[in-house]
Amino acid sequence: MNSSDSLPLASTERTGIIRRISIRFGGEKPRELERFLKFLVVGAIGAAIDLGTTNILMRFVFQVQDEQLAPVVLSAMIGFTLAVSSNFLWNRYWTYPDSRSRRIRHQLAQFFAVSAVGLAVRGGVVWLFSPVFANFVRYLAANHLVTLNLQDSTQWKLGANMAVIMALIIVALWNFFANRYWTYNDVE
Repeated sequence: MNSSDSLPLASTERTGIIRRISIRFGGEKPRELERFLKFLVVGAIGAAIDLGTTNILMRFVFQVQDEQLAPVVLSAMIGFTLAVSSNFLWNRYWTYPDSRSRRIRHQLAQFFAVSAVGLAVRGGVVWLFSPVFANFVRYLAANHLVTLNLQDSTQWKLGANMAVIMALIIVALWNFFANRYWTYNDVE
């Protein structure tokens, strides 16, 4: 355990909430919990970029109607790529600032390799589950389990967004562990 891991809570008055939480609840590895929490914050920023871009592209660029799967997947992949670029920078300079044994190009290549696997998983999840979730939304609306007075295209988009969110969760877990133990394995 290094000295930053053993800081008492009282000495962290000027540190951020993430650091205080990690010291309070991190047990023997508060630094690792701090990294994970920062990774989640970076992921939330990435998710906002991802979902925002995906929905802007679906609405204004591809003008997705009905059950057009290819433009949904393409929009989701572009949103993902922009989010990964943002996430790399945030993780390099905020989550893992002590990870400097490798050149930035090497880490970027590793980060994008991990993300490429995540992108493939994401594409598959969105492709497989968009129709499933869209049918679920239609079922809820048709059986009056929820009051949804939505057009078919809106129900389709809602289903696609549910699939994207599911993919975000799966890929976030993959990205954290793969990057922690491969891309950023040079930190204690």
